[in-house]
Amino acid sequence: MDARPEMAAQPPAPPIFASGSLLRHILVMSGAGGVGLGAIFLSDLANIVFLSWLEDQAVLAAVGYASSILFFMTSVGIGLAIATSALVSRALGARRTVMARRLSVNAHLANLVVGVAAAVLIYLTIPWLLTLLGATGHTHDLAARYLYILTPSTPALTLAMASAAVLRAAGDARRAMNVTLYGALVNTALDPILILFVGLGMDGAAWATVTARLVFMAVGLYGVIRVHGLLARPRLKAFITDVPAFAAIAVPAILTNIATPVSNAYVTAVIAIYGDEAVAGWAIIGRILPVAFGAIYALSSSIGPIIGQNFGAREGQRMRHAFKLALAVNVAFTAVAWLLLALFSQSLISAFSATGEAASLIHLFSIWLAPLFTFMGALFVVNAVFNTLDFPHYATLLNWGRATIGTIPLVHLGGWFAGAQGVLFAHMAGGVVFGVIAVWLCLRLFERLLAEDAESVRASLH
Repeated sequence: MDARPEMAAQPPAPPIFASGSLLRHILVMSGAGGVGLGAIFLSDLANIVFLSWLEDQAVLAAVGYASSILFFMTSVGIGLAIATSALVSRALGARRTVMARRLSVNAHLANLVVGVAAAVLIYLTIPWLLTLLGATGHTHDLAARYLYILTPSTPALTLAMASAAVLRAAGDARRAMNVTLYGALVNTALDPILILFVGLGMDGAAWATVTARLVFMAVGLYGVIRVHGLLARPRLKAFITDVPAFAAIAVPAILTNIATPVSNAYVTAVIAIYGDEAVAGWAIIGRILPVAFGAIYALSSSIGPIIGQNFGAREGQRMRHAFKLALAVNVAFTAVAWLLLALFSQSLISAFSATGEAASLIHLFSIWLAPLFTFMGALFVVNAVFNTLDFPHYATLLNWGRATIGTIPLVHLGGWFAGAQGVLFAHMAGGVVFGVIAVWLCLRLFERLLAEDAESVRASLH
């Protein structure tokens, strides 16, 4: 319907994840994704380092408050990308290339619409949101100015996320990596120029990120359109038809993903009680964490397309085996990250010129709390599986359970016992129980799906 005749006439490409070594697929996709995500998280880390050279704790605290709001917008984009990846990978797994192209263009349109709506909503409520988080005075003004520059570029970010999701669904690990890698390199190069040499300070950091987001979008769309031809001509009727299927995954996936920034925002508000130094430490940890565990974030975004293609190809045993391998890889990645954090803990403190409470929080996280991320990683992997297999409400319930029951009472209790350090410990520990429950539920889901497949085979034989 939407494809050019010559493209529709081509035989559908075989789904690459439905055969071959699953461990290799997981490692290649996670490795490439880890490089791309690691680059963008490293650029964020460099951003904080350059800002720390301004020797103003209010600047770092302002970034901490702004990051909680930006994390919300990013989480919306991630939720949309999850739906994009799930639908396109399943279509490619079933060798329905024309449908994959149609779903791809409609996913990009949906990402654009939601990105614009989110940007407008956040832009109009920036002062109120910062006040809600506990920002006051000069810190409030700095964070607001930073967000006013950065928020309008949200649609470019959501479009880039959609393109990266399509590339992962197609199994193109390298180009999916390049979407974030190239933009991160631009961001890192512009940061010292705009922040320090031009003297724009926080405004320079914001403009560097805006430029990077435009690069993300350009690289992603080039890969989808020019390299893979996975973008059909947009049709209003097809868009309206596909929106319900897209929304069925995207809405709960967005709700799932905004649970994390809501939880982090709540933790930010609680930590704010202990002063700007504590908020600065929390902001620095927020930049360290994704760099150290970037491979796990990449793993959770990579396992979805692998599961999706095998779901489309009706390879139930491979789906379950891929999930178990992903959990094992998660443990290995966490162990490596913990070792590096423990070894370089003092170097990180020095690099950020952290003192007092900020230094204490970084030390606590690096030495004692990092291994608890294993459970968060397991929860991320399970979320990807539930979203891909049409059970997104399971992921929503688990993430919101962790963000509420597993966060609110615990951080207050931790703060009562040990101040800001107790808040950080409680926040990390809250993910343990929900990580265990998530894995148990996912294994039961696989047993159910395999039993249903076996029953279908028996029924067909009779």
